Amino acid sequence: MGRLDGKRALCTASGAGIGRATALAFAAEGAHVIATDINADSLADLKTHGIAETRVLDVRNAEMIRDCVGSAGQIDILFNGAGFVHHGTILDCSEDDWDFSFELNVKSMHRTISACLPGMLAQGGGTIVNIASVAGPKGIPNRYVYGASKAAVIGLTKSVARDFIRDGIRCNAICPGTVQSPSLDQRIANQAKSEGRPVEDVRQAFIDRQPLGRVGTAEEIAALAVYLAADESAYVTGVAVDIDGGLSL
Repeated sequence: MGRLDGKRALCTASGAGIGRATALAFAAEGAHVIATDINADSLADLKTHGIAETRVLDVRNAEMIRDCVGSAGQIDILFNGAGFVHHGTILDCSEDDWDFSFELNVKSMHRTISACLPGMLAQGGGTIVNIASVAGPKGIPNRYVYGASKAAVIGLTKSVARDFIRDGIRCNAICPGTVQSPSLDQRIANQAKSEGRPVEDVRQAFIDRQPLGRVGTAEEIAALAVYLAADESAYVTGVAVDIDGGLSL
């Protein structure tokens, strides 16, 4: 029997990385998964891997979110995985960089939770899992606005959890360290180009900062998301769980 049998899950950023791994893990545990992403091509093969529905969704667009949630039917689990990693200090962060980071990393979750929560309350409960980052509670070099936005995700998570704690709503956050993904590969390539360094050297620097001596996998993060989404974590709400290879130690 699957740990999420009978549950319906709406997942964002399902096209790659942690979002894709989580959507697949939810489906493998029996959930009816509605997998969304801004990139239609990235969703193309998901139904062959057990995903029930796929939809194009821009989490910066409140109307699209409302339409998606309105047509999705019952939603028992909301997984918020969309995000962007800006590289640099405060001196490298423009007004546009700040606005985009908070728009995608934080306000998108405000929108999806606002859209899903009334239905969850009406049905007597629901579970929300947000992807934050170890950069939120711990200062990470050259992650100024990323860290600020992910700290805001943790605050958002705790606020939702506390406000609806007696209404059957659980809201938790996951704080990953460095995780192998297409996004990481692109950031490594961009950093190597901008600094004039070999890609291998930049990648090794990411590995070296992890006390465990390796980066994480998307599947490892997805396994934690399954736990937080499942009934076995029924006594867990309002927490930000580090899964970071010891980076926060």
